[in-house]
Amino acid sequence: MASSSEAPRVPTGAAPVAATAVPDRLPRRLGLLSATAVAVGSTIGSGIFGVPGGIAAQVGTLGSMIVAWTIGAIVALFGALTVAELSALYPRSGGVYVYLREAYGPVPAFLFGWTELLVIRPSALGGIAMIFARYLGQFVPMSDGQVRLVAAGAIALLAAANIRSVTWGAAVENATTVAKVLALAGLSLIVFAFARGVQGALAGPVSFAPTTWGGFGVALIAILWAYDGWADLTFMAGEVRDPGRTLPRALLGGTVVVMIVYLLANLAYVRVLPMSAMAHSTAVAADTANRLFGDAGKSVVAALVMVSCFGTLNASTMTGPRILFAMADDGLFFRPVAAVHPRWHTPWTAIALAALLGIAYVSIQTFEQLADAFILGIWPFYALAVGAVFILRRTRPDAPRPYRTWGYPLVPLVFLAASVALIGNALAQQPWGSPAAIFRPGTPMFGFAIILVGIPVFYVWRALGGGRLARAE
Repeated sequence: MASSSEAPRVPTGAAPVAATAVPDRLPRRLGLLSATAVAVGSTIGSGIFGVPGGIAAQVGTLGSMIVAWTIGAIVALFGALTVAELSALYPRSGGVYVYLREAYGPVPAFLFGWTELLVIRPSALGGIAMIFARYLGQFVPMSDGQVRLVAAGAIALLAAANIRSVTWGAAVENATTVAKVLALAGLSLIVFAFARGVQGALAGPVSFAPTTWGGFGVALIAILWAYDGWADLTFMAGEVRDPGRTLPRALLGGTVVVMIVYLLANLAYVRVLPMSAMAHSTAVAADTANRLFGDAGKSVVAALVMVSCFGTLNASTMTGPRILFAMADDGLFFRPVAAVHPRWHTPWTAIALAALLGIAYVSIQTFEQLADAFILGIWPFYALAVGAVFILRRTRPDAPRPYRTWGYPLVPLVFLAASVALIGNALAQQPWGSPAAIFRPGTPMFGFAIILVGIPVFYVWRALGGGRLARAE
């Protein structure tokens, strides 16, 4: 990267280019298999085991639930199709952060990193770890304090493994991803094989009209939470071998695998459970297995959720800290966070910082607060990242693009339209409460306040001399 005195001037309206030629500081060790495992493992966590119950309650009918899951799958796929072009264009650590920086400049990139630091990553790590610990509690009875302690221990353990070696983290991810995909798909097929005589929602009439359209929109938000993770692989793009070919293949292949697994799981649920039973279930996978196989089936599902959450927690530990690493490497955060371990060649300070914040969030917040904070924090930046493909095609028309978005411009436009509609509906359906809600984590006001506070923080940082990109603006 050029120093501030060497940073090239850019035409008005163009994004800064000084950071695009940064040499790789992390070795490229991830091949197609490991990259795909990260893409799948980041997405399939706990959502598919419990979210369908809440979706059934929101939409009310089988047909509208099928439509909602289909729309969610299309939105996620279209997002992956678009981000794949950006990942091949800028195969650097940080992913979405890099795309925002290149398309819009340092301020939106800083806000994403700032929100990632204070809301997105700690909420993700804390929320996933809490679910893992809760399901472990079905085998080993624990108090609430012990659940939090186990969740914190899981975060610390996986942070240590990923600090020690990206290969270790990839090995954990490969094993857990294969295990949960095969187990979830296998469980779905077993349900169909043993569900003869059981009358679920599939046996009744199919209505495509939801109970309310507002509820349908809320259901889509929950579905997109279940699909979230499709962009996480881009955060560690700087460690993927042959990124121009590997990243698009892993992103698209991983998203398709998730779509197939989710389809099988939902068909299995409605094969066994009527819509009314699903609507009152907070653990629809466990209830499905329990109806067919009793307590033994419920225990198998609990073990599967634990494996799934452990793998997703590992994927989040692998990917998220790379954003903080890239941000610090650009000078938009404290320089030591960009430290690379001299022996293990991992961004150890960034990983440790993310883990410490995740442990802090586990200590002070509930899972519901963590999930709400994550959803409201991440999705606006996904929309901006997808919109970056239009800007970069205009400002960098001659840049080498090993992969171009299939269906451009329709595919990214559909994603953007869906994002605006879903975010707007989510805000309309949220109980905003009093102005005091700005101080309560998990509320919309708190999430947006964190983002807005980042604006003056950026300019204070620049005024104090921090950030090569900021000074090159």
